[in-house]
Order: sequence, then C-alpha cells, then structure tokens
Amino acid sequence: MASDASSEATSSSGFSYRKWGLAVVLLAFFSYLLWFVVNPYRDQPYEEVPHGDHVHYVPKDRNENVSISRFPTREPEAGERITPDGEIVPDRR
Repeated sequence: MASDASSEATSSSGFSYRKWGLAVVLLAFFSYLLWFVVNPYRDQPYEEVPHGDHVHYVPKDRNENVSISRFPTREPEAGERITPDGEIVPDRR
C-alpha cells in the first residue's frame, strides 16, 4: 500500500508541474501579445493618429501646440522624417 500512495503522489505532482509549466508559457505569450498591442509603433519615430476617415503621421517628439491636422497624411519615405511642427523634410542622419 505504501508504494501505491507514493506512485499516486508522484503522478499528481508531475501533472502539477505540467500545469504550472503550461501556465508560465501562456502567461509569457499573452504578456508579449499585450506588450505588442499596447505599443505597436515602438520601432518607428512616428505614430499613426486616426483623424476622421484618414490617418495623420505624427512624430513622437511633436510640438503640442501644433494641431494634429497640420501633420502629413502619408508616411515619410526612406530618407525622410517628420519635424515636430508637421513638415516632411530630408533626414540628415
């Protein structure tokens, strides 16, 4: 009887490890997914701001005194950047 009790304890603790392992994997996956959803523009120097039926591209260092409507409605191309005041200019970096 003693061996039956020990084998039951081992199998239930093994199942517990699998359950905790699955919980950790799911937590890591959903944490990454949430991080990606909260900050989708982390690699871009600008953000997309919906404005009615179109989108404005606004730099992260925007001048707060400039209206969103003054910012461009097209993405800057390679070699261009958006100034804090809303102009697209050549990138000098």
